Amino acid sequence: MGSKNKLKKFKENDSFNNVFQPTREDLLSDTFEFKGKWSIDVFNNNNPIILELGCGKGEYSVELAKKHPDINFIGIDIKGARFWRGAKTAIDGNINNVRFIRAQIELVDFLFDENEISEIWITFPDPQITYKRTKHRLTNLEFLNKYKTILKNNGFINLKTDSEFLHGYTLGILQAKKGAEILYSNHDIYKREGSPKEVTSIKTHYESLFLKEAKPITYIKFKI
Repeated sequence: MGSKNKLKKFKENDSFNNVFQPTREDLLSDTFEFKGKWSIDVFNNNNPIILELGCGKGEYSVELAKKHPDINFIGIDIKGARFWRGAKTAIDGNINNVRFIRAQIELVDFLFDENEISEIWITFPDPQITYKRTKHRLTNLEFLNKYKTILKNNGFINLKTDSEFLHGYTLGILQAKKGAEILYSNHDIYKREGSPKEVTSIKTHYESLFLKEAKPITYIKFKI
């Protein structure tokens, strides 16, 4: 039943006008037609673009889009059956300022041009705790350099996670990275005041589960 449901979602994704599924080959050959043209050719405006990396079901992207109709949002995840939920919610709710891309995050600099993105959200990524998985952590140095390429000069990144390990790891990377600036850091956003409204007013499905388990949710806002 599960595989049939996934196939149904994949088929529906193909029909959704808010979903993009470029092949890896197209991206690596640098022929993706919307690179550098998302504002004009996709959203038909010049509003800022905010990314959510590893968007899962797309809850954060959709909720941010509802709160900020004058900003464009794009959720990226390799698992299309997950963000199907967000894409369908956006279509059913006539939320026109959000899109979804099925792609590997390591190819983000092939999806977007230099200085094309205003802000990035990384919400509850796999912390990839073991040393062998370091290259897959979304805040390792290689990924941060990719983000820097596509971010505008005044752009910044938000990391929201239940992993104290990833929170500490990221702080260490930023403190050692030349030019990086930690704008805000909080080890428990629901117990310590000061977090931006978007950080506490939107909760993903998994975040709600973490809170029921009394796990602290951490947050970092930074420039690179």
